[in-house]
Amino acid sequence: MKSQIVSNQFRVLARDIATALDVLPVKQISVGIEMQELVELIAKQAQKAKFELDPDDELAAKQVATVLEQFENRFQPDSSILKQQLSAENKCSEELMKCLNPEDFRCPISLELMTDPVTVSTGQTYDRSSIQKWLQSGNTICPKTGKRLANTELVPNTALRKLIYQFCWSHGISLAKSRTTSTSHSMTRAVVAGSASAAEAMKFIAEFLANRLAFGSDDEKNKAAYEIRLLGKSSMFNSACLIKAGAVSPLLSLLTSTTNPITQENAIAALLKLSKHNRGKRVIVENGGLGVVIGVIEKGLKVECRQIAAAVIFYLASIEEYRKLIGETVGAIPKLVELIRIGTPCGKKNSLVAIFGLILCKENHKRVLEANAVPPIVDLLCSSDGSDLVTDSLAVLASLSESIEGAVAIKESSAMHLVMGILQTSTSRAGKEYCVSILLSMSTHLGTEVITVLANECALTTSLYSLLIDGTSPAKRKARSLLKIIHRFHETYSSGFICSDAAEDQFVHAW
Repeated sequence: MKSQIVSNQFRVLARDIATALDVLPVKQISVGIEMQELVELIAKQAQKAKFELDPDDELAAKQVATVLEQFENRFQPDSSILKQQLSAENKCSEELMKCLNPEDFRCPISLELMTDPVTVSTGQTYDRSSIQKWLQSGNTICPKTGKRLANTELVPNTALRKLIYQFCWSHGISLAKSRTTSTSHSMTRAVVAGSASAAEAMKFIAEFLANRLAFGSDDEKNKAAYEIRLLGKSSMFNSACLIKAGAVSPLLSLLTSTTNPITQENAIAALLKLSKHNRGKRVIVENGGLGVVIGVIEKGLKVECRQIAAAVIFYLASIEEYRKLIGETVGAIPKLVELIRIGTPCGKKNSLVAIFGLILCKENHKRVLEANAVPPIVDLLCSSDGSDLVTDSLAVLASLSESIEGAVAIKESSAMHLVMGILQTSTSRAGKEYCVSILLSMSTHLGTEVITVLANECALTTSLYSLLIDGTSPAKRKARSLLKIIHRFHETYSSGFICSDAAEDQFVHAW
C-alpha cells in the first residue's frame, strides 16, 4: 500500500545524489583516479535511474483500496479480488520463508522453537519462559554474549513471533507450548478487540451476517449461522457485536423454519455461543426463544441439535429470574428428563447440568420430581462409566434429597445401596461429598428406616472415617454428622431400647 510513496522517496533520493555529485569538485579533492571514476559513474547512474512503480504492486494497491472502500460503504467485497490478494500474500510468504533459517527460531537456552520470543537489553532474543527461569535463578548476564544486563526488562519481539508462527503453519509444525500470558491479559482479550481496526471489522462482519440470516437464501443463512457459531466461540467481544447487530432473532426463526438438519445444528450452536453472554441470554428470552429452544430439545432434526439445545437451557438457567420462568414453561423440565433417558452421553450430561441449574430455584424441585426425574438419574449411576456423568447425577440427587419428597423418591428408586457403594469406591472427592449429602438428608427426613440400613453397612463407617481425614471441610462436617447418627443408633439398639418417635428424633437431630 505504500509502494508509491517508497518509489517517490527513492526517486527524490536519486535526484539529490545526482545533484550533489554533479557539483562535487572531485578534481580538487586529493583522491585517486579510480575513486574519481567511481564517483562519475555513480553520478551518471543516478541521473539515469528511474524508480518506476512495479505494475503488480500498483494493481494490488488499487485492489486493496477498492476492497476498503467497499467495506466502508457496507458492501460485500468482490471475492475474486480477495482471492487474488490472498494468493499474492501466500506467494510472498513462501518466498520469505525460503530465505529464513529455522535455526534462528530456536531459543539459545532451551534450543526449542520460541513460542513467545522476547529481547533483552543486549539485543539478544530468547523464549520468555527460558529467560525468565534464567533471571529468577539470580543470573544478571546475557546467556549468549556474557555481557551484564543493564536491566531485566523483556521486550516482546512481535515480528519474530509472527515469522515463527508463519513458518510453523507453512511446514505443518505444531507448537506444543502455548504463549505465556497473564490471566488478566487473556481475560481482557476475551472481552475486547485486539485493536480499533479489529473492532470495526468485527462490527461490520456482525451486521453483514445478521443481514444474511434475515434476508439471504437458505444456503446463505446456513453459512451465516456457521460463521456466527465460529466467531462466537472465539471471544466474548465477537458475541457482543453479533448480539448488538441483531443476530439472535433470525437465528431463532431459522430454528423453526428450516428443514435442513445441518442448518438447524449451526443455528442452535450459534445461539449456544451467544447465550454465554449475559445480554445474549436476555435477548433470547425477550424474543420468545425459550419455547423455540425447548421445541428443539423435543423435536430437533438431529441428536446433536437436541443436546446443544439442552446446553442453551443450562446457560439461561444461570440467571435467577430465568430459572423460575423456564420451570413454568410447559414441557421444559419433562423434555430435559426425557433427554436423560434416551439421549447420547453428551445429551444426558447437558440435561443433567441444566436440571441442576433449574433446581437452584426451590419451586422447580417439585416440578423435577413430578417429571419423575429420579429413576433415570439413578439409572445413570448404574450404567455410566464416565466419572463426570456420575458426579453430575449425584449432584442433582443431593439437591433433590434436601426435601422430604426428594428423599422419598430416592429411597423408592432403591438408590441407597448404590450411593453407599459409590461412596466406598469413588475416587472423586466431589462425588463422595454428594454421596454423604444424600445419605445425611435421607436420614434426616426419613429417620429410622434409613438409619437402620446405614448402621448395618459396616464398610460405610470406614468410608466416613476416611472422609474425616482427607475430605473437604463440608464433607468432613457431613460425615461427622452422619457418624453421630449411626453411633447413636448403635448405642440405643445395644441397650435394647425400642425406638419411639422421640428416640427417632434423637437419632436424626444428634448432629
